[in-house]
Amino acid sequence: MEALFEYSGKLISETTTDFIRYMFHRIDWKSRMIGLIGPRGVGKTTLILQYIKANLPLNQTLYVTAEDFFFAKNRLLDLAGFFVKSGGKYLFIDEIHKYPDWSKELKLMYDYYKDLNVVFTGSSVLDIKKESSDLSRRAVVYAMQGLSFREYLALFHKIEIPEFTLEKILNHQVDLPQIPHPLPLFADYLKRGYYPFATEDNLDLRLQQVINQTLETDIPMYAGMNVATGRKLKQLLAIVAESVPFKPNMSKIAEMLNISRNNVADYLLYIEEAGMIAQLRDETGGMRGLGKVEKIYLDNTNLVYNLAKENQNIGNVRETFFLNQLRINYDVISSSWVDFKIGTMDFEVGGKSKGTKQIMNSENGYLVKDNIEKGFLNTIPLWHFGLMY
Repeated sequence: MEALFEYSGKLISETTTDFIRYMFHRIDWKSRMIGLIGPRGVGKTTLILQYIKANLPLNQTLYVTAEDFFFAKNRLLDLAGFFVKSGGKYLFIDEIHKYPDWSKELKLMYDYYKDLNVVFTGSSVLDIKKESSDLSRRAVVYAMQGLSFREYLALFHKIEIPEFTLEKILNHQVDLPQIPHPLPLFADYLKRGYYPFATEDNLDLRLQQVINQTLETDIPMYAGMNVATGRKLKQLLAIVAESVPFKPNMSKIAEMLNISRNNVADYLLYIEEAGMIAQLRDETGGMRGLGKVEKIYLDNTNLVYNLAKENQNIGNVRETFFLNQLRINYDVISSSWVDFKIGTMDFEVGGKSKGTKQIMNSENGYLVKDNIEKGFLNTIPLWHFGLMY
């Protein structure tokens, strides 16, 4: 037990607060139980350690990771009880998905210890509502994704700029004299700026490790899959990477993987929830709904450059970026005449020479162009959409 407190104090003291992710200010930290889920590598652990360091008394706070050897013989619930009796008020549990029956014990913690505030992090594969309807009523859950272009500028280049709303972007109210030449920076972001760990060496290797751990460990553990099925997930992601964006043919994919056609949609949903792909659905269900899947993309542009080494299509990179950045605040759906639809707005994404043909008859259409610094009329620079969080 003493080792847990020692490890917690060490991590907190070593944490820096120079750069804070967007989610830090979106969380209502006063809630008694908070869940923070997201793909591997987006900075969930750092964020909760930063919050502890900046706001909480260390003598009443404990950070633990659920994969610690301590929990091989001890229950989380028992630790919480001991912690409360010792005057503890703030318990942070990292990697909760590594702990069996985590949802039941979190529910009991909430019910037994009224003065204990619990924050837990977990893989984005976790569906809190499915795990326990009781827990979903108790925990406020936030989903976090990788860096925006705006955050990349702050972390990689120490360039601090404010967030811009979609309305301001569409009205050409983005004015950033501190970035006289944004396009080279934007091109670098697309290749290596989505994951905070890219500031360190060996990005390709580390990203491959994230992919492997997600597909071979996180999803199989959550979904009760065997090792062989985990390998099928990797094969499926490889098929997507070689073809994106593509309209999925479930029968053909099932044949290629030698699996049941009925399993393909489930596997794709798991990979999507884990932050590896994004499925663009029609208006009957929206991005996260049950609508028909019209196109499948890799989740972010860094994955495109890492996985689709022989098939990097610039048009796909542009669409992937737009979908990734807009989905955080909006329901992005497919359209039969343009690339994306958000509410009553139509968006066609392309390069500098892209024409207006697709949006000619749209009452609220926008042309989103790459490789331009400034916009005009209904033409918006692609990089502007990376300034929204």
